[in-house]
Amino acid sequence: MARQRKAEIMIAGEQLRLRLHGGKLIKDRRYHLRTYPNCFVAQELVDWLLSHKVAADRAMAVCLMQHLMDHDIIHHVCDKRPVFKDAKLLYRFRKDDGTFPFNTEVKIFMRGQRLYEHLIGDKNSILQLREEHGVAYQRSFPGYQLIDWLLRNGEAESRRQGVELCSALQEHGIIQHVSKKHDFFDSGLLYQFCINFRRRRCLSELLNEKEQDDDEGVAALTQEDHHTDSPFVEHRSLPQEGNSAFQSVASSKDLKQVTSGRRGSLNSLELDSAGYAPLAHVSQISVVRCNPKSVLKRNFTCEELLAPGAPFIKKVLTVIGDALGWGFVVRGMAPCYMQAVDPGSPAAAAGVKVRQFVCQVNGQCVLYLDYRTITRLVMTGTRTVVLEVMEPLE
Repeated sequence: MARQRKAEIMIAGEQLRLRLHGGKLIKDRRYHLRTYPNCFVAQELVDWLLSHKVAADRAMAVCLMQHLMDHDIIHHVCDKRPVFKDAKLLYRFRKDDGTFPFNTEVKIFMRGQRLYEHLIGDKNSILQLREEHGVAYQRSFPGYQLIDWLLRNGEAESRRQGVELCSALQEHGIIQHVSKKHDFFDSGLLYQFCINFRRRRCLSELLNEKEQDDDEGVAALTQEDHHTDSPFVEHRSLPQEGNSAFQSVASSKDLKQVTSGRRGSLNSLELDSAGYAPLAHVSQISVVRCNPKSVLKRNFTCEELLAPGAPFIKKVLTVIGDALGWGFVVRGMAPCYMQAVDPGSPAAAAGVKVRQFVCQVNGQCVLYLDYRTITRLVMTGTRTVVLEVMEPLE
């Protein structure tokens, strides 16, 4: 239940973010001669929440946003204010600046969400009404059919790897046996997704659940949930010198620390029974910091990149994603560039580096596309991503 509630908060936050982008409340804003990309004004957001009947009054709207802030979904653009205020202050969704704490738990959750979207959108989806022991189950699937689907769509390279992925999804509360009696097996046993990722979440319901738990004194969080790497822990003190998800290049005075778990190399860490690095091991890796600002020393136009004699070298890199994804963050409005690369990820192993400009994705020219479009191309493609990048000559 605790895992599913965390998932509900993440989905609610992401659905709100997409609605705000669609309503043009999230945009680049200028304050004191400085431009802050992809942010919103707290006062305007509260007005929007009231006009769209998301909140009954301004106090409730502030409580809702504070709930998202406590769960590291939004933050003040300069990280100077731990409290959400109904004022002309700038805040930003962490997913919009690459500072969202992508620890192992979150990455597996996002992988599960992506698989769910693919399976639901498939014309011949394996999610169907099926029967087991005389009981019918909506949108269920046999374990072996999901493994077959993963192999056909490049999401797994072998049946063993597919079983490891599905076991991790089950362990994190994303899929389950229909009667909750079995672990995941490559067999005819029926399984279901525990979460309907497409259902629109009501933020006020999530807040009511939180208040109910507070009133009853329910300690719903497990030991793992209290781990400092979890993005769902309500941090009541300043982040300690510890872990973060990605590494970017900038002067140390510009760095903003983000508390999260850092992904470890699956080749170098001891794996657990599901085939993934245990959180306890991942959390002990040394300090890495994440910088939400652009890592570019200066901006370049597409014409400058393509000009004869430009100080760039072109490279073709093949990134084979693992069960946690690929491990890089793309930013920019054309040309796009690598804002951050997870040091222990497939991207880092393939030679992806910060400040590289993205020219092609799987043979398609993306030089004139924005980062959202490029991200969508990668996320909806196969597990193997072929990138053509332009790297600045040092």
